[in-house]
Amino acid sequence: MKKLSIALALGFACALPVHAQSPAELFVGINSGVAQTQGVALVLANQALAQKATVRILLCSDGGQLAVRDKESMALKPSNKSPKEMLQGLMKAGAKVEVCALFLPNSDLKPTDLVEGIGVAKPTDVATYILQANVKSLTF
Repeated sequence: MKKLSIALALGFACALPVHAQSPAELFVGINSGVAQTQGVALVLANQALAQKATVRILLCSDGGQLAVRDKESMALKPSNKSPKEMLQGLMKAGAKVEVCALFLPNSDLKPTDLVEGIGVAKPTDVATYILQANVKSLTF
């Protein structure tokens, strides 16, 4: 009888539905104006995208300058790409990029000064997003 009970228990356990794991999501906050710091943040975001994660990037403070249309950033070795070029590549690959809600009101910039495709984040939306269990967060 014990063997039958164990077999039934194992059979029942095997018949339980398997819950699919939520897809990985990465939230990257970039506040630094230092090119190497921005670069490493974007390299990691790119690696996450390559591994099928969803990537969302929030630019604020000096990091927000990456979103400004007429601002350039220096190329970094070994890729010889600037953080701005890396960011644009991430956007083309599907990453969502926004400036923080405080960036534009505390500068002389308007939404039209931002690179096409970069939006302005809503704090409620960002908070809801980062509180999800499957979202990992990095800040640079």
